[in-house]
Amino acid sequence: MVRLVALLLLMLGNGVVDAKTKETGKPRNHPKMSLPALGRTLSSFSIPFLFAGDDSASSVIPFTRAGNLILLQARADTTLGNFILDTGAQNLVLNLTYFRDYPKTRDSGAQRTSVTGSTAGVSKTVVKNFTLGTLRYNRLKADLTSLGHLENTKGVKILGLLGMELFRQCEMIIDYERSLIYLHQIGKKEADTYRSAFLRDTSTYHNIPIDLKDNRIIAHTEMAGKKIDFIIDCGAETNILDSRLPNKVFENVEITGRVLLSGTGNRKIEALRGDMKNVRFGTQDIPSLPVLITSLENTCFSYNGCINGVLGFDFLAVNNNKIGFNFVRRELYIWK
Repeated sequence: MVRLVALLLLMLGNGVVDAKTKETGKPRNHPKMSLPALGRTLSSFSIPFLFAGDDSASSVIPFTRAGNLILLQARADTTLGNFILDTGAQNLVLNLTYFRDYPKTRDSGAQRTSVTGSTAGVSKTVVKNFTLGTLRYNRLKADLTSLGHLENTKGVKILGLLGMELFRQCEMIIDYERSLIYLHQIGKKEADTYRSAFLRDTSTYHNIPIDLKDNRIIAHTEMAGKKIDFIIDCGAETNILDSRLPNKVFENVEITGRVLLSGTGNRKIEALRGDMKNVRFGTQDIPSLPVLITSLENTCFSYNGCINGVLGFDFLAVNNNKIGFNFVRRELYIWK
């Protein structure tokens, strides 16, 4: 079933809204703290992301797939295993099953939301050392939540979700055909100049501007003369279109059926399935995209109504080709 797992459970179920927390980077040479002290001062000392040094770093990371979800090997302190690449999540999310002994704080002002509703309060912790390929992160703040429903659906052990906070200083190229991810941590001196070898021939790909807002990738599109803003979510197994959009937009959607979506609990809701026609993405025209149609009002993607949908696997892996992001330059690359 389409993102009844990532757009339901993940995007939807495990994505976290935390409007109150504004994190800023700090120098790396913090005084060492004991675990009890860490638990008492989690929000003031945890850093959203911090690499091990100022130099750039590159990794080529193989991935496997659970359905349409990308699984990468990463290490949180001493625990090594599968993490889902989920740019729909704002930061690192850890599966409570395997990290329940970590010190926790409770943020009652944050919510975990899904298509079927929301639950108040989010547990947070800090990972002392996190490793992904050659990239190193120190004192990384993370959300704690149960991902058991996702493990049961996919039949694989999942330690957590790799959210956008980890990649803000990176160029990322996903090669679906070869099951490889090329990650480059962009150093300060190369912020304006670095380009992967894949990007040297500009005639082979489209270069499309994107925005980053609250650790979400925002793509601006147009359909039927209406501007439509999508979140790009590598953890979504399908595309989503908000059912609250004007009727003029849905005149360009051909309905093909109905599906049931599951959220964070046992409740299910019905959604329409269809094909979205005549979408313009930057300078590229996309004749048709498969979508699910449901209300995003109660999801972590709602943004008070300013986000109109989600672009997931059905968009990212067109023809099993490559897609790339430069999060420093705010650029998206779609190969022709």
